[in-house]
Order: sequence, then C-alpha cells, then structure tokens
Amino acid sequence: MHALLRLTLLLAAALLFVACGAAPQTAAPAAPPRASYTTISVSELKARMDAGEDLLVLDVRSPEEYTQDGHIAGATLIPLPELPQRMGELDPDQPIACFCRSGNRSRTACDQLAQAGFTQLVNVDGGIRAWDAAGYPVVRP
Repeated sequence: MHALLRLTLLLAAALLFVACGAAPQTAAPAAPPRASYTTISVSELKARMDAGEDLLVLDVRSPEEYTQDGHIAGATLIPLPELPQRMGELDPDQPIACFCRSGNRSRTACDQLAQAGFTQLVNVDGGIRAWDAAGYPVVRP
C-alpha cells in the first residue's frame, strides 16, 4: 500500500511539473472594434441642419446621380468608390451625415469612415429619395 501511495504522489508531482512547464495559453486576439455610427431619418437631418449644426452632408452617389436626381444644398460629393482615396479631404472631428440614393451606399461609407477613425457619423436612412418625398428642398439643374 505504501508503494502505491508513493507511486500516486510521484505521478501527481510529475503531472503538476509538466503542467506548470507547459507553454502558456494565449487568448485569441481581440476583434477590432466594430464601426460605430447611428442611422437617422431625413427629418432628423433636416432638423439638425435647420438648427445650424456644423454638420457635413457627404453625398456618396455618382456625379451623374448628384446632378440628375438633385442634391441637398451645400452637400459635398465624394462618390463611394473614391472615398478611400479622398478621406484626407474630410475632418475626422467634424460631424458627418452620409447620404446616397436610398441609404445603402451611405451605410458602406459610414463603415469605411468609422474604420478609418471618424467618430461622429450618421447614416441618413432613405437618402435623396426620402428627402425628396418629404418635400425638402433639392437642388436640380
């Protein structure tokens, strides 16, 4: 019996020694922070503009859409395919409302800008279609 106890203790000590000498387990790398922005309605955008908020309205449609379908007065046009190369034209500390035809490309623009470190972003749901349907002013040629 004494030999069995001695063997058990020796085996336990060996297992403990092996476990302590094993390479430390590393946690999986943390996922990068998710792009952060909110989505607002065209009426919320209009109210913010009417209140005089220092807000850049960033239109990410094509130049043809911007001209043919009209645009919001004072909007800055940077088509979505050009955005990665033209982000340097934007102030990362300024509130930006991303705008497109319906809200899909502007959501992508918000994702890209947030990944680049922009923090004051909103996606305008419904885009120029909703803006026009609400009867808000649209600049047309």
